[in-house]
Amino acid sequence: MQNMTTKPDKIYPDSGVELSLFTARYYDKVMNTATLGLYSAFIHRAIKAIDIQPGDKILDLGCGTGRNACIMVKYLRGDGAITGMDISPIMERQFNKKCASYRNVAFIRQRIDQPFSLTEQFDKIFISFVIHGFPHTVRQTILQNIENHLKPGGAFFMLDYAEFDRNKMPLLFRYIFNTIECRYAFDFIGRDWKQILADFNFHDFEEYFFVQNYVRLLKAEK
Repeated sequence: MQNMTTKPDKIYPDSGVELSLFTARYYDKVMNTATLGLYSAFIHRAIKAIDIQPGDKILDLGCGTGRNACIMVKYLRGDGAITGMDISPIMERQFNKKCASYRNVAFIRQRIDQPFSLTEQFDKIFISFVIHGFPHTVRQTILQNIENHLKPGGAFFMLDYAEFDRNKMPLLFRYIFNTIECRYAFDFIGRDWKQILADFNFHDFEEYFFVQNYVRLLKAEK
């Protein structure tokens, strides 16, 4: 029997977003514990800033357990709908269980780091603390998927680390960041994400900062 604390074979050996089986199964509890219970209030604030409209069609990439989708769906009415996408069967089971009472929430098991083609485009695309965990060439594939599936005039929201110099962080923050994060995250925080998104035809950027400005919700319109 496989040890539940181990990671399955990793596609990207240095990635921190490919979770151990144990962490995937108890992800929400792990996040609550790691953030001393602050995560719930934080994610509610971030999702409120997305300014979800009742009829929005939303794609939630790397959707995980469905926790975020269950917050977003409360803003929807009528034709509004959420599609969650994740590759983990553990996350799929949790997502479907959490969102079972919402007829306008659906799950697709699909890798977001490879080209995919859905039958619709979306008003908003949301990705939360996922894209930093990939090599940069793979991030570009993800961004192309986003550009392909966002309606003209639609908005992309990336909730992730802001751009900063980790060597200038307070000692405790630097220790935690260096301990829990992977080298892809170290690369992520040093890049100019507005320019990267501009290269994929995004514009009209807006920023919302959290956690002493180390976390950012970056909005970009297509």
